[in-house]
Amino acid sequence: MKRPLQVTLLVLSGLGLLHASLFTDLSLRFVKEGMRPMLVASGVLLLVLGVAEAWSSQKPGSGDAADSHGHDQDQDHGHDHDQDHSHSHSHDHSTVPRIAWLLFLPALSLLFYAPPALGAYTAAREAPKAVTEQRYFDPLPSTSPVPLTLTQFTSRVQQDHKRDIGGRSVRMTGFVTPDKGADGWYLTRIIFTCCAADAQSVKVRIHGAAALPADTWVTVTGTWHPGGTLGTSSAPAALDARTVKKVAKPVNAYTDALPLF
Repeated sequence: MKRPLQVTLLVLSGLGLLHASLFTDLSLRFVKEGMRPMLVASGVLLLVLGVAEAWSSQKPGSGDAADSHGHDQDQDHGHDHDQDHSHSHSHDHSTVPRIAWLLFLPALSLLFYAPPALGAYTAAREAPKAVTEQRYFDPLPSTSPVPLTLTQFTSRVQQDHKRDIGGRSVRMTGFVTPDKGADGWYLTRIIFTCCAADAQSVKVRIHGAAALPADTWVTVTGTWHPGGTLGTSSAPAALDARTVKKVAKPVNAYTDALPLF
């Protein structure tokens, strides 16, 4: 790839990373919050490399200038055949392969059109995240409704042999994932372990309330929807909704966090 294009690609990539991680929250669509400093550092490094590459190309005796000088020397010595062969060979390698232009797409997308965030479309097409085995549960607080994450609710329903969750009013926040052709819909969270590539979803089926449009963020208050044996894996992670309230999407949407209120 020719030097001006190399410089442009480095600078655009650096600006794209800084735009996504330093000046906006776009990076949180792709990676966990803890990786943000590394993206900022990578963006700065790419910008420095781009500036250094541009500066070095202007120095006397740089690669392009040396090639031109060597080419003139060959002409002066009359090596026509060798010069023609060398020129043809050099010309072939200085031409940018068409596929190389695709390298500009990721950089431009970060600056002008970031891919959409993961949501209901992704969650509807994958199985819920397996709940980690838990043997001991602290007593539920006396407050009502009890604020819980979706993971906490699922663990209580399927693993708490004391069945403290039975009959208790709980409150959880997530986004709507429709379930066409079935009773109810899902309150959902998508969780990043590292980045979007390893995203997993945790879902709680909601009964007794009409589904809002997909990807709408809501806080749901209700009680466990009976089924199977509470405290065992046969119990469904489901809720009989009493209230459903629309809320703003959190800045860091890819964690299974407690409701804000």
